[in-house]
Amino acid sequence: MNQHTALKTAILLSAVWLSFAISAEGEVTGQALYTSCASCHGQAGSGLSAMNAPSIAGMTSDYLSRQLKNFKNGLRGSETGDTLGAQMKAMAGTLANDQAIADVSSYISAMPITGQSVQIIGDLRRGNNLYQGNCGSCHGGKGEGNPQLNTPRLAHQDVTYLIRQFNNFKAGLRGNHPQDRFGRQMKMMANMLNSPQDLQDIIAYLQAQNSSGNKP
Repeated sequence: MNQHTALKTAILLSAVWLSFAISAEGEVTGQALYTSCASCHGQAGSGLSAMNAPSIAGMTSDYLSRQLKNFKNGLRGSETGDTLGAQMKAMAGTLANDQAIADVSSYISAMPITGQSVQIIGDLRRGNNLYQGNCGSCHGGKGEGNPQLNTPRLAHQDVTYLIRQFNNFKAGLRGNHPQDRFGRQMKMMANMLNSPQDLQDIIAYLQAQNSSGNKP
């Protein structure tokens, strides 16, 4: 191996080592940052109904980062009446910068997908029809989400959280800020469902997919 080749090899190995070091540092930082989240969202990210906190484990880092930035920048959690959103806005404000948001989002995204076990009863056939007609094209046929369309996973999510966020969209407590482009799209879609029973049947359908062993 001549001197030029040896130098190129050394540079390449240094770059690889630096990449691994940066990745490992981000993981440690993300884990440390998550300690302030775990009190509400649980150590495994499965959420806690008693704290009104949703399951976040395994969600895409892009979606998590966007929501944290929305809270931090006031695009979400600023509407009068959104008490729980305001609490999360305050928590997001403790993240120092975009790098901190990226680190904790990456850590949460790597968690195994898990969720809460509260069940809801509904008409599965009707729920399937309503879901596929209104939600499936964006959120996936089984609620797995679609990163390319910037839509989150709905499967394995807390029932009360899904209902609350849907109602927040309908009431203008979420998706009302002019800069929240994706939230505004969901606000429009929320008005397509006509009754609480529609939402209950949709959630029952999503939970049936979970129990049948289909993972997002």
